[in-house]
Amino acid sequence: MAEAIASAAISTPAAGSLSAPLPVRAVLPWALFVGLLMLVALYFVGAEQGATAVFAGEGVHEWVHDGRHLLGFPCH
Repeated sequence: MAEAIASAAISTPAAGSLSAPLPVRAVLPWALFVGLLMLVALYFVGAEQGATAVFAGEGVHEWVHDGRHLLGFPCH
């Protein structure tokens, strides 16, 4: 009985029921959004310091300090 329940719980997709590919129009806005977020994160980790700083003080620098070293950006 337990074998029948275990085999019934494992289901495989039927032949010919492959999922359809995603259209580019559905993926493009999300890809652009994620790319923009990555660029903003890269800016804060790599360049938010000194003359190009958007925020005054050292607060952002201290928050991303270890990530800056991990990615190879010099900071001091």
